[in-house]
Amino acid sequence: MKKIGEVTTSYKLDQGKLKNAYVEALKDPAFKNYVEHLSVSENVLIKYTSRLEDAFEEYQHCRHCKNLSYCKNKEKGFLLTPEMQAKTLSFSYIACPYLQKKLKDTQYQENIYAFEIPKMLLEASLKDVYKDDVARKEIIKYIVSFIHQYREDKKQKGLYLHGSFGSGKTYLVAALFNELAHQNVRSALIYYPEFLRSLKESFGQEEYKEKFEKIKKVPLLLLDDIGAENMTPWSRDEVLAPILQYRMEEGLPTFFTSNFTLSELEGHLSSSSTGVEKVKARRIIERIKELTVEMQLVSKNRRS
Repeated sequence: MKKIGEVTTSYKLDQGKLKNAYVEALKDPAFKNYVEHLSVSENVLIKYTSRLEDAFEEYQHCRHCKNLSYCKNKEKGFLLTPEMQAKTLSFSYIACPYLQKKLKDTQYQENIYAFEIPKMLLEASLKDVYKDDVARKEIIKYIVSFIHQYREDKKQKGLYLHGSFGSGKTYLVAALFNELAHQNVRSALIYYPEFLRSLKESFGQEEYKEKFEKIKKVPLLLLDDIGAENMTPWSRDEVLAPILQYRMEEGLPTFFTSNFTLSELEGHLSSSSTGVEKVKARRIIERIKELTVEMQLVSKNRRS
């Protein structure tokens, strides 16, 4: 055990090192100006020299930063900031103006539930939609009309949008949903084949009901790439049919994208390991027709 004298000597040495480090740091005029503006006593500043140097370095980064992609700070978009609290200097991370703007600009995304959908679609915008293709004109016209009328008519028909791979079908619907998300309208973008797999894995659990009810009742719903799933009687009769029936009864706009026409989708839904079940498939198609306007988009692959 150290004697009292030894502890005192050690403390004085540590204090001496801290003060020397502080005095050395003050040789930088910019750092000196930085700490002077904190209005904190020198005794407190000496204790936190190293941390203050870290905060000052990040402050300097922010002074010369052009946007978030240039951020050099430890936590991207945040600035280590010292402040006096209850006679103690504390440090916290505060969002920089660029991050604050981004958070404000993307706040609408809180209204969108995306399941296995590329993140870039959460920023899809009508202003970025390709308009150099006559095949898109009627679809864009429909989307613009839907947005303008939604406030007065929340029971409009959605779209059954089918066509070639990579033509931008999902992007167009995502742009519509994003536009209404800015008006605090909730929606769900669901990659249907993966959703079915996830739903099946949670069968019999509370999570199953939560997933199912969430997309069944959401104000706007997109079932993306319907027809690409591994069709089973369960997925058709226990999942898709009740979702469509509920949304039809409640007048909730429902959207679909597919590589299949409705006629081709009917063939897909009528095939199963137990044979052909045309009547059940026909009922599904009739519900989709009741819920949607069918449109086709055949265009060059925009993903390549």
